[in-house]
Amino acid sequence: MNKNSLIKIDFLETPTDDSKDLSGLKRFWANIKHLIQKREKHFDDVWKNGSEEEIFAELVFCLFTPQSKAVSCWAAVNELAECDMIFKSSPQQIAAKISKVRFRNNKAKYVIEARKLFTVNGKMKIKEKLTSYDDIYALREWIIKNITGIGYKEAGHFLRNIGIGKELAILDRHILKNLKILGAIEEIPKTLTKKTYLEIEKRMQDFCKKSGIPMPHMDMLLWCKESGGIFK
Repeated sequence: MNKNSLIKIDFLETPTDDSKDLSGLKRFWANIKHLIQKREKHFDDVWKNGSEEEIFAELVFCLFTPQSKAVSCWAAVNELAECDMIFKSSPQQIAAKISKVRFRNNKAKYVIEARKLFTVNGKMKIKEKLTSYDDIYALREWIIKNITGIGYKEAGHFLRNIGIGKELAILDRHILKNLKILGAIEEIPKTLTKKTYLEIEKRMQDFCKKSGIPMPHMDMLLWCKESGGIFK
């Protein structure tokens, strides 16, 4: 695998927005809906047309993202791919290459563990494992249980990024902040236990149904309000 085999993705800049109510959010959505749909198509293409290696690269990205910038993490994945290091390197070699990823030593080890988990007879078989689950929530639980370094947010992020977890919440601080501003939740929890995460996910799903904004659109909409663009 090399850099050219990864599906390219750019940071899509958006107009600034400071809407604090649903009507304002809908206006913002109308302005950037075409960009969100473009990114949705990219996620769908990863699953439909991506190789086993490309899907594993998306998992590596989500292993890198906790407490690190998404753009820097994807750049790190691309650099590893360019050097053919995602599948043929030690934790020490990976850690040395991902200097902009926080907690890189631990995350490099997580990559190796995940690589072993999905390798069968020397070949990457991640897509085969993922398709063995009909229920996306059960698949998420399996991922959390079996992949070190992955929690509910990262599992949802990974499944959304490969086009099969569209109704799952990716509850980072940006999303929680805006859910509170919009009245979807009463307060931002100090800690996200499993129970709390699933409760907020359900509230977000209900809020999306009432607002008419699809769940994956809402996630990207709220995220880009804070970041100024749409990424992964």
